[in-house]
Amino acid sequence: MDKLNVGILLFDQVEVLDFAGPFEVFSRTRLVPGLESRRSEESAPFFVFTVAATRHPINATAGLQVLPRYAFADAPPIDILVVPGGFGTRALLADAGALDWIRHAGKGARLVTSVCTGALLLASAGLLADRRATTHWGALDLLESLGGVRVDREKRVVDDGVVTSAGVASGIDMAFYVVETLFGRAVAQETAHYIEYPRAAQQ
Repeated sequence: MDKLNVGILLFDQVEVLDFAGPFEVFSRTRLVPGLESRRSEESAPFFVFTVAATRHPINATAGLQVLPRYAFADAPPIDILVVPGGFGTRALLADAGALDWIRHAGKGARLVTSVCTGALLLASAGLLADRRATTHWGALDLLESLGGVRVDREKRVVDDGVVTSAGVASGIDMAFYVVETLFGRAVAQETAHYIEYPRAAQQ
């Protein structure tokens, strides 16, 4: 089956659960239910990978080192772009190369998403202009100050053409929202059951 490419951006001081949560959800999704289907990629609808400016190790929060699978220059086309947050987003707000890559990848993607303060990068890249969006509660004012964004201070996941989510763990909910939107509630709920995530209680 043709798989959708899920590209997850990495950068220094990225929040671990911001990228690892969606990675887990997308990578464990199967269109055929059950334990055995997870032993192969046959019914996996997504090819999930990380991408950064280079393939050098990334220093995530708390000192976790992560090796990106691809660099900006050699990443395959991205169908679903995931832009996580973390303290490292602040430096990228002034990084023209990173913003250009986000802008280019976002325009070519079927769906653009963010977790936490990843929304700040989407806004700075011009991908949230005239859209509703959310971010970590501690950065809502900053997101609003970037201009052109209609900040939603209540919802955990906001879909206004671009799917943004609130802080850290909400990226898991965002990923399940995407799975359900693309493949239906049954697939999303079965995947949540597999990873033992109490999704219904979170909605």
